[in-house]
Amino acid sequence: MGEFWPVADVLGYLAGSWRTERTVRDLASGEQGVFSGTTAFGQLEGGGLLSRESGTFVWQGVERPAERTLRFLPGETPGTADVRFFDGRPFHGLDLSSGHHIADHPCAADLYRGEFTALDADHWHTVWRVGGPAKDLVLTTDYTRVG
Repeated sequence: MGEFWPVADVLGYLAGSWRTERTVRDLASGEQGVFSGTTAFGQLEGGGLLSRESGTFVWQGVERPAERTLRFLPGETPGTADVRFFDGRPFHGLDLSSGHHIADHPCAADLYRGEFTALDADHWHTVWRVGGPAKDLVLTTDYTRVG
């Protein structure tokens, strides 16, 4: 993806609902799973957004419900976000002012490296590469605005 869509205010851009399609590839085993659902970014009291992702994850032929909740708080500079897990632990920063951002998140001995790309007003994309002794994964997610 060579073209980025600059975003002046990441929280304003993300607000609302998004169709969420993700593939999860285990590079060690060759297995692949698929998540399909929605991500809703609603206003948080005191500023920021609460991101609620819910849908169905299929892995090795088994379908199960899946969900995740994150907090997107105003970042250190205008237009950016400080992404945190639901319990408040830090996850990563997010700055899409150029339309593209790379973030790292160490998790035990594994490293999560996320690449975020805004494609246009209604589409964005992430690729998380997870590497370390416990995991060797690539998670690719496409978001399409609903409505």
